[in-house]
Amino acid sequence: MCDQDHFEDDRLEFEGRGQVTRRQFGAVVAAGVAMMLPAVVNAVAVTEAEVTIKTPDGTCDAYFVHPATGTAPAVLLWPDIFGLRPAKRAMGKRLAESGYSVLVVNPFYREMKAPTAEKGAATPIPSLVPMMQKLNEQTHMTDAKAFIAWLDQQPSVAKNRKIGTQGYCMGGPIAFRTAAAVPERVGAVASFHGGGLVINAPNSPHLQASKTKASFLVEIADNDDKRAPTDKDVLKQTFADAKLPAQIEVFTGSAHGWCPPDSQVYNEPAAEQAWKNLLALYGKALA
Repeated sequence: MCDQDHFEDDRLEFEGRGQVTRRQFGAVVAAGVAMMLPAVVNAVAVTEAEVTIKTPDGTCDAYFVHPATGTAPAVLLWPDIFGLRPAKRAMGKRLAESGYSVLVVNPFYREMKAPTAEKGAATPIPSLVPMMQKLNEQTHMTDAKAFIAWLDQQPSVAKNRKIGTQGYCMGGPIAFRTAAAVPERVGAVASFHGGGLVINAPNSPHLQASKTKASFLVEIADNDDKRAPTDKDVLKQTFADAKLPAQIEVFTGSAHGWCPPDSQVYNEPAAEQAWKNLLALYGKALA
């Protein structure tokens, strides 16, 4: 999942292919990631705010953005190990401009307020791993319940439509467990280069998610698939047995972490295809 050697190997591999360079990555960070995401066609006007949410373990700082008028289906977005930062706010805003009420949380609020990664996606992974390791099945579940309860109190959230949740890297299994924590509300789950979706344990995220009523989108990085080549097959069989709609695919040529625009292995064409798949999932499952 998230480790420094993993990301450095990915960067070197994709530099070798000519798909990303250190200079390009530096330019992305310098220019501001909000400017790097393609514009939303027919974007709606949105309202955005920094918010705080009470949970059983404290107070979480988060970013909430939604259409300026009317109500819209809610989406709970779980960041990767680099946490709540400008790139994730930009991704949340883009989704809101597409017609959703989006909450992007700081998963490490028990430790500190965002930013939790001093240099964003360029922060050395080892310095962040201890925070990630303090999160577990219980924190995933209690946080999911608290955040969805908060969303359902917001006037901009459509109460008669299901909620979506999506996660990146470590956020993938959290999104799966969100569906298990609040199965009556969550109608769609998306994981992008999620790590630890399939583990050898009775509480594996894929087993918990299979007991929900949601539709699933699982986008797997090429090199993650090579490291764990049977995971996709386990996921496909599990969701087929549960009779749950699931799109599970490997993104050939894309490295772990290809979706966030501040990633060192950001792959815009592949990220845009994943984005289209996400909108298709939400357009159907949250209608």
